[in-house]
Amino acid sequence: MTLLVFIASLVGAMAIGVPVAFSLMFCGVMLMWFMGMFNSQIIAQNMIAGADTFTLLAIPFFILAGELMNAGGLSRRIIDFAIACVGHIRGGLGIVAIMAAIIMASISGSAAADTAALAAILIPMMAKAGYNVPRSAGLIAAGGIIAPVIPPSMAFIVFGVSANVSITQLFMAGIVPGLLMGIALIVTWLIVVRKDNIQPLPRTPMKERMRVTSRALWALGMPVIILGGIKAGIVTPTEAAVVAAAYALFVGVFIYRELSLSELPRVILQAAKTTAVVMFLVCAALVSAWLITAANIPAEITGYIEPLIDRPILLMFVIMVLVLVVGTALDLTPTILILTPVLMPIIKQAGIDPVYFGVLFIMNTCIGLLTPPVGVVLNVVSGVGRVPLGKVTIGVLPFLAAQVFVLFVLVLFPDIVIVPAQWLR
Repeated sequence: MTLLVFIASLVGAMAIGVPVAFSLMFCGVMLMWFMGMFNSQIIAQNMIAGADTFTLLAIPFFILAGELMNAGGLSRRIIDFAIACVGHIRGGLGIVAIMAAIIMASISGSAAADTAALAAILIPMMAKAGYNVPRSAGLIAAGGIIAPVIPPSMAFIVFGVSANVSITQLFMAGIVPGLLMGIALIVTWLIVVRKDNIQPLPRTPMKERMRVTSRALWALGMPVIILGGIKAGIVTPTEAAVVAAAYALFVGVFIYRELSLSELPRVILQAAKTTAVVMFLVCAALVSAWLITAANIPAEITGYIEPLIDRPILLMFVIMVLVLVVGTALDLTPTILILTPVLMPIIKQAGIDPVYFGVLFIMNTCIGLLTPPVGVVLNVVSGVGRVPLGKVTIGVLPFLAAQVFVLFVLVLFPDIVIVPAQWLR
């Protein structure tokens, strides 16, 4: 009955249009009322405790780093570098989109920000070259969801805090799956584009390629600093976020000189708005998380799936299908915050590596960014690229299938994630 109250109150509040954060708080209130332990102080205490976490400081700084990267010209130089390398290949602009998405993912970790930057620059170029525009928009959207999987990742930070899992280990474990997602997209793109009448870009002369590369070195050095610092133990993920923001600010203002000091308030304000939304969601979700534990809901769910506890691969398969379904209705962060406290006790009882589960769970929630009706990344591409949402949804289908294929390959072969992650740790 407790599980029914939890689901009915949460889904019911969201169904009538209540924002997700307030729906989570309402869900917590209903659980307290049902258990006869209503106390408004519990809500306030858990929300304050939820925000008062040093690790969560990484979120505003990575968001700020992403905003500074786009405003300071780092994103554009990364795209120029990719064009110089592979733009002349048949279907090369699609490969450029994925290469740039992977590089940008290793800097900001924001799917929406990376996708917006890629769509604004590449969709007009791809349309001019004769590419199918909805399909091109779908590819860029699918490339954008790599950002929360390849470190640094705000999604891993939120999951790590919620599940009490090492964020550094999550970062290192996300590298190989993120690269596999990119490879799957490139292969799919080359298959679907082979019959299109497209005009490849002219080959970039070696002298020009060297010039573009030299101009992009400052931008390309950012992921090396971030991931190298974390892997070497010089900085924690939180400290790496501060370094990333400071580096992006320095390069944008003093090296590329595309970010003026007068623009900083606007950039900081935009980062602050995004941070406020994410942090309020985290705080509200921790109220529900505390009550989910108090109500023993994980044990209730475990009772339903007890036959699968001794079959971890089948259990993972069922959970991934569940998360795929939930992801069609919820955004990335709410999905993480709602499902993590419910699923983690089950994962631990089944003996599944929490880091491995965390990587696949985040991959799955990212795929939800491509599925209507929510499909945040689809909406970003549609708005920035001025392509009707329905056409983008059709264009993304082959790439969505490729990402789901990679997800379930990793479910069937967990060592693909676990072994490289152990080596990188």
